[in-house]
Amino acid sequence: MPGRNFLFIPGPTNVPRRIQNAMYVEQEDMRAMDLPEFTKPLYEDLKKVFKTKNGRIFIFPASGTGGWESAVSNTLNAGDKVLMSGFGHFSNLWIDLCQRWGLDVQALEVDWGEGVPVEKYAEILVADKNHEIKAVFATQNETATGVASDIAGVRKALDACSHPALLFVDGVSSVASIDFRMDEWGVDLCVSGSQKGFMLPTGLGIVCASEKALACRENSNLPKTFFDWNDQIKTNDLGYFPYTPLRANPVNAVPIPVSVLTKRIRVLPVYLCSLAAAEVTPHLLTENPQLFLSWEKP
Repeated sequence: MPGRNFLFIPGPTNVPRRIQNAMYVEQEDMRAMDLPEFTKPLYEDLKKVFKTKNGRIFIFPASGTGGWESAVSNTLNAGDKVLMSGFGHFSNLWIDLCQRWGLDVQALEVDWGEGVPVEKYAEILVADKNHEIKAVFATQNETATGVASDIAGVRKALDACSHPALLFVDGVSSVASIDFRMDEWGVDLCVSGSQKGFMLPTGLGIVCASEKALACRENSNLPKTFFDWNDQIKTNDLGYFPYTPLRANPVNAVPIPVSVLTKRIRVLPVYLCSLAAAEVTPHLLTENPQLFLSWEKP
């Protein structure tokens, strides 16, 4: 087909030419002495996208599913009780993943087209007097239906009964697309992916963990190797990765959309990752009125 084939599906989203060009580089040394000059500022800028000051960023060669495994396996234990809800393909996949990890999953069935049942969550949390529930899971934007959920409302439900459970958020198609506030909403784990709001190809699982979540890794007994945070922290602090990163492809281009999102420079296109993501433009314009949004020409 002549010209450029633009993709119109919930995700992956179209990758702007500017980002594609940033990936057209020769293979580079993943142990180069100057690599920390690239990675350390990147971690700090990604924290701004998640709107956190004290959170910790992890970047894995994976999709959002890999990010899920990372979040679960580093913080929870076999048999832990968790509260979840399924109202679309991806929120149900998250339930399945936790069940396979051997967690005691209390999964609420919700009609597709609805979101996280905040009021029902509140009732369950109030009734959990012994704090048996160790984590509460919420999908902010269900990609399959385009329905966004009230994450701030889930945090209010936890705080109202002084419940100590961790708050997990699936932000694969919401972070960098619709409003997400890690610190303000008291989110402990947020999982995202490169192929949606970040306008990158599929291949990066991006995880943000709170200090509370990081502390849980000391007692977590679930098996992990590839997704072990301890290995990441040891090398990330030096500006490197514990294994071969996707250095010459998506990682190379991450600074461009991150720069767009954090430094408020002129934007190329912001492609919508789901029907509900029509909120993207007003959010950007409300928060950054000087941004000029334009579609990239083929």
